[in-house]
Amino acid sequence: MNLAYYVVDAFATKVFEGNPAAVFILPEWLPEDLMQKIAIENNLSETAFAVKEADSYSLRWFTPDREIDLCGHATLATAFVLFHYYEPQRTSIVFQTKYSGQLRVTKEGEILSLDFPAIRPEKTAILPVYEEAIGAKINEAYLARDLFFVLDNETQIQQLTPNFSFIKTFEQGVGVIVTAPGETVDFVSRTFFPKLTIDEDPVCGSAHSNLIPYWSSRLNKTQMTAQQLSARGGFLECTLADERVIIGGKGVLYAKGTCFL
Repeated sequence: MNLAYYVVDAFATKVFEGNPAAVFILPEWLPEDLMQKIAIENNLSETAFAVKEADSYSLRWFTPDREIDLCGHATLATAFVLFHYYEPQRTSIVFQTKYSGQLRVTKEGEILSLDFPAIRPEKTAILPVYEEAIGAKINEAYLARDLFFVLDNETQIQQLTPNFSFIKTFEQGVGVIVTAPGETVDFVSRTFFPKLTIDEDPVCGSAHSNLIPYWSSRLNKTQMTAQQLSARGGFLECTLADERVIIGGKGVLYAKGTCFL
C-alpha cells in the first residue's frame, strides 16, 4: 500500500519556522496501531490523518506516544493540504473529531483561521515544585487540560530553561503553558509537553484555546496578536468570539512524498 503524505510548517511564513506536522489524507481509516506506528516513524510532534465524510472530514491526531484529543497546528496543516491539493475551490472546511467536536478552518488569502472551543482555565495553587521546574517566579497559575503559568515579562519567557524531568512528575495537567505580556505583540508564550515525549512544542495552536480567553479578559480586547518564543518561533492572530476562539496563521509546505507500507 502506497500513501501520499505531506509535511507542513504551520504558523510559519517560511520553512524551518512554526510547527511541522505530517498529514495523510486517507481514502478510509487505517488500523489504529498502524497510524500509531506511522506517527512513531515520522518522529514529528504530531501526525494528522483525515478521511472525507460527505461534505466534511473526520480528523485524528497522533504523537509518537499516543492519540491526542486536540491539536491546532496539525489541524491547520491538514487544512493547508486540503485547500492546496484536494479542494482548491473551497474557502472553508469542517473537521469532525472524536474528542473535540466540530472544528472549522476558513481560508482568506494566505491566512488560515481555526475555529476552536474557548477553554477558560480555573485558577489553581502555585506549588513550589512548579517554580522549581520552570526556574522562575509564577504570578498566577491556572488549570484546564494543561497547567498555565503567568510570568512578568517576555524576557523571562525567552530565557526559561525548564526541568522536563520535574514537569513529568506533575500530577495535574498534560502539559505546561507559560505566558507573559509581549513587547511587540499582545502576549507571548511557550509550551512544554514532556509527558507526551515533546519537551517543547514550537507553536501550539490548542494552547491558545486557553490563552486567548485569559488575555482577552486581562487586556479588555477581543482581537490580539501573539508570538510563541520557541527556537523556531511562530506568530498567531487571535480572536475571542463568545465561547469560541479564532486562531489564524499561515502554512508552508516543507515536503511531500509517498509512504510505502
